[in-house]
Amino acid sequence: MSDTTQPFVGPGHAGRVSDDAAGPEYAHYRIVPARHHARTAGTVLAIALIVIVLNSVLGNPRWGWGVFAQWFFAAPVLEGLGRTLVLTGLGALFGFALATPLALARVSRSPLLAGCAWAFIWLFRSIPPIVLLLLLNNLGYLYETIWIGVPFTHIALLSESTTDLISPFFAAVLGLTLNHAAFSAEAIRGGILSVDHGQREAAAALGLPGARQVRRIVLPQAMRAILPTAFNDIIGLAKGTSVVYILAMPDLFYTVQIIYHRNLEVIPLLMVATIWYLIILTALSAIQVHIERYYARGATREQVAVSRFSALLRRWRSVRAARREDALKAGPQAGSAAAESAAAGADADAGISGWAQRRVGGKVGIHNVSKSFGTLKVLDDISLVFPSGSVTVILGQSGSGKSTLLRSINHLERVDDGFIDIDGELIGYRRDGRTLYELKEKDILQRRRADVGMVFQSFNLFPHLSVLDNLVEAPLASGVPRAQAQAEARALLARVGLADKADAWPRQLSGGQQQRVAIARALALKPKVLLFDEPTSALDPELVNEVLDVIRQLARSGTTLIIVTHEIGFAREVADTIVFMDGGRIVESGPPARVLGNPAQARTREFLSKVL
Repeated sequence: MSDTTQPFVGPGHAGRVSDDAAGPEYAHYRIVPARHHARTAGTVLAIALIVIVLNSVLGNPRWGWGVFAQWFFAAPVLEGLGRTLVLTGLGALFGFALATPLALARVSRSPLLAGCAWAFIWLFRSIPPIVLLLLLNNLGYLYETIWIGVPFTHIALLSESTTDLISPFFAAVLGLTLNHAAFSAEAIRGGILSVDHGQREAAAALGLPGARQVRRIVLPQAMRAILPTAFNDIIGLAKGTSVVYILAMPDLFYTVQIIYHRNLEVIPLLMVATIWYLIILTALSAIQVHIERYYARGATREQVAVSRFSALLRRWRSVRAARREDALKAGPQAGSAAAESAAAGADADAGISGWAQRRVGGKVGIHNVSKSFGTLKVLDDISLVFPSGSVTVILGQSGSGKSTLLRSINHLERVDDGFIDIDGELIGYRRDGRTLYELKEKDILQRRRADVGMVFQSFNLFPHLSVLDNLVEAPLASGVPRAQAQAEARALLARVGLADKADAWPRQLSGGQQQRVAIARALALKPKVLLFDEPTSALDPELVNEVLDVIRQLARSGTTLIIVTHEIGFAREVADTIVFMDGGRIVESGPPARVLGNPAQARTREFLSKVL
């Protein structure tokens, strides 16, 4: 503060300073709210319009509100309403059941499968629903019988007359299902594509099986993009059921038509249908709000309010879990359950006390590895060995191939030439004599779970899962009991200084805290090798030390660490070996004192002169 700065002296107080150094007392001041004349005028106009519309609707006897009241709860109308709800429910249920595999087929790597899915969607989005219903209802003209069995044999599982099998109701449900599935599949595909690619890479790096990646990571996050369009489709389906009148199906609209054709009260009966449709769509909108709120968990820093529906669902699940636990305790396996719980507690204690104790890391060998993206050669005939338990820091300017090399070690990138092994076992291949067989994706995922953990530059935590659930997801996929996985996860969180954040959402944490959670998540599977891809580059300077302190502890644990970073001081402190890369090649490697203090290569000296 400047020496000339003086306390504020208000008018009438010249020459003295108020006894309240913090400023004048405002407790007895009267506050006059700002006036928003445009907002007031808009409110008055809205009220006037509402009054005019209500007076026009309620005050005009030609609307026939007496007839409306007479027929609103009439038995034929309620039967038609029930049929509309059944058609909507079945069409939506079967439509989404068919749309989900269609969407997954559209994004699959099989061109034929993706093409077949696209053809289905193209066809049934193109055919008007009313035409589709008529085609299905008259299918017996084209095929007298429907036969299901083993193709090109006489083995039949079903052989029925088409006319007997496809009733008007069946044709209506099938037509609405096919039409709904075609539109919903594209909504689901759009949601899947909206999920950040880093989320899929993080799930793959943790070794989660493909089906679990889709079910636990991709689809829950995609739901936030899918839901608005999906509910629009359901609402369109509810209104679109009116087209089944062409099959003489007495749904709500067709029933109303029959009645007003008899009594000629067209407007009151149309209002009966309109109000019931409004009620249906209002109920669907309310359900949409609750479901969207459920899938909004972790999307923002603020805690999303739990709806009554979600609270009841959570309570029901907790009651089921309690009953299942009681049944286990009461059964013959009570002793084994107690033993498992005790073992989990022991593992937790061991995790707390021995998180940074010595362990056997894996030896990583890189043999003549090359990798290109199109015409750009990112890795050029690289050979390196990372000894068991070593700490290696890889330096180099952006684009030198550091991150690609790191990603190749856990087979997130497939190399073009050469091989990588951990403890003599090749990454991505099975050796049989002098023949190598490329592993399937599920085998690669299993190998990652056993050997390699990775911490990403942008954290890649799963935002829809709590901190604790982020840590236990991979162990659960490996068959670790939930109690043991949670105990070990809490021990890891305690060691990275985040024991009180187990139930928080990732977006509620600072950058440094998120990166520490990412490190704990990678450690949850006790990997032999731990890869760090610029773990501090996305952090503010004051948060960098939070993460580096955790890596310093790991450097003493015996786990093999391979770190891509620009933190030269940190590299000098923790590394056993410094590797400098440029243009996809290893320019220089050796102890920190030599590479950083007295580099042999001119390119290394040039780089260090710019960063030191």
